[in-house]
Amino acid sequence: MSAYKLLINGQLTDAQSGKMRDVINPATGQVITQVPLAGKEDIGQAIQSARDAFDSGPWRYFTLAQRKSYLLKISQGILSSARELARIESENTGKPSKETTFMDIPSSAQTFEYFANNCERLLNSKNIPLEAEAQSELLYEPHGVALLIVPWNYPLLIVCWKMAQALAAGNTVILKPSSLTPLTALKLGEIVKDAGLPPGVVNIINAPGSIVGPDLCADPRIDMISFTGSPEVGKEIMRYASLTAKKVIMELGGKSAALILDDVDLDTAVRGSLTSIFLNQGQMCTAMSRILIDKKIAQDFIAQFVEKAKKIKPGLPIDPGTQIGPLISKDQRQKVLTFIEQGKKEGAKLVCGGKIPATPECKNGNFLEPAVFVDVTPEMKIFQEEIFGPVACLCVFENDEEAVTLANNSQFALAACIWSRDSERAKKIAAKLDAGTVWINTYGMFYNEAPYGGFKQSGFGKELGEEGLHEYSRLKHVNCDTSSGKPLVSGWYSL
Repeated sequence: MSAYKLLINGQLTDAQSGKMRDVINPATGQVITQVPLAGKEDIGQAIQSARDAFDSGPWRYFTLAQRKSYLLKISQGILSSARELARIESENTGKPSKETTFMDIPSSAQTFEYFANNCERLLNSKNIPLEAEAQSELLYEPHGVALLIVPWNYPLLIVCWKMAQALAAGNTVILKPSSLTPLTALKLGEIVKDAGLPPGVVNIINAPGSIVGPDLCADPRIDMISFTGSPEVGKEIMRYASLTAKKVIMELGGKSAALILDDVDLDTAVRGSLTSIFLNQGQMCTAMSRILIDKKIAQDFIAQFVEKAKKIKPGLPIDPGTQIGPLISKDQRQKVLTFIEQGKKEGAKLVCGGKIPATPECKNGNFLEPAVFVDVTPEMKIFQEEIFGPVACLCVFENDEEAVTLANNSQFALAACIWSRDSERAKKIAAKLDAGTVWINTYGMFYNEAPYGGFKQSGFGKELGEEGLHEYSRLKHVNCDTSSGKPLVSGWYSL
């Protein structure tokens, strides 16, 4: 087994209690390794080291060019360890190696590279033109200690989104990965240490969620929290954060809709829609789990979609031929199976999948065949609630107006897709959708240059882009009187 350590105050270390936790490979059910399980003492030390590193250390006073050099070292460290990181990520999450090798790991390195190369442009002070005899300047300053809490579905990529922006802005960091998938985050700790950041600037702990709220989120030494995860946990974190009025960024999930218009290139839309729901086993906040199809083409679209869904090959992540891996845990698979049974009870028709594969290679893992429902209506639980698994709900609409109404009939508002040959028509529909991101004739294209985040119960705040980077900064206005005489304010009272 590989040895994994916490990163606290610049040192790779075990938990003070000596406690360890098994990490399970969801494809085989076998233990991959054991990792240290941080307790209250470790958390307290991580918080204090981050606090001291911000208040007394050099990091916040480094120039943007100096921060850039450290971020580039981390980016290069990720690339140098790319093969190992991809293997670890596949073992720990069950993702097919194609996804980790060509998507997750390279994108993680590119995020650090982008914010390294653009922090000076995006964080330099700005002058505000004034008609008065005065000068106003806007300064982007770090918040202080940033707590980053990340989910299990993209364990390294979302870490890098948050950490690259937090460090570029000058904050010190405490990272808390999911206890289910901590391995690449802990490996990143080794890369950060090798990059030579000052002690305490980055701290990485593996801790159970039961102590995260009271011991991390409520601690007054932490200045901001960036969280990606379930709405239930996010609301609990907000409750703790409110005790000291911390800045919070929340990405809380979704129930995204894909709109298939009648003028679409059918093959492109079918293949794109398969990816939009079954990539990463459907365990994506942006999964297009509601696929809305124009009545004029519904029969052909559904026939092709179901035919291709049946051919998606489950298997071990290390097999290059695997197209869909296991769900993250037995509990998650059971949750998805419960949704499938609920959908059938409510009258939706399961036309393929939704069963545990019988193949020998899948017998010990948390596998589930991609499921497709038709005849789904808005009042059904599978239409309204986030399933977070490989379950597609297909609905039919009469016209564009009804499509928008169906798409917006959700408590979530994270993302949407529109498939159409008419880009102007698609853009008009996009303007009416409740969604923080709308993709037209594509899916899942995240750019470091462009912001990402949702509305309604999908959360608030942005990641990535100029807007995302500024979430990790506080904005200070400095105003200086430049008049030749005494300023008006000094003569307001005649004393």
